[in-house]
Amino acid sequence: MSDTRNDSSEIDPAVRAELTRLRESIDNIDAAVVHMLAERFKCTQQVGVLKAEHQLPPADPAREARQIARLRELAESARLDPAFAEKLLNFIIAEVIRHHETIADGAR
Repeated sequence: MSDTRNDSSEIDPAVRAELTRLRESIDNIDAAVVHMLAERFKCTQQVGVLKAEHQLPPADPAREARQIARLRELAESARLDPAFAEKLLNFIIAEVIRHHETIADGAR
């Protein structure tokens, strides 16, 4: 027996319209996230250059810990899983540190 719910021609037009509306919103949000991350990395690149110019270490564990705590609080207030938010920020921080190390290596 086949499941006709997977056949898009069998989906109620109102449901299809709602799915389309929601997916368009998701696509817009994804685009905004990518643009926001690009802006964030432009700033962190400048931080990396400044750190390299002044022989500062690529990582700042105290700042990172403050940022993680802050993001966890923001996530909770936004009803987003704080553990997910922390994982995301840790991924971003690791990438930023990698960029800062590359910048520092180029400044030597």
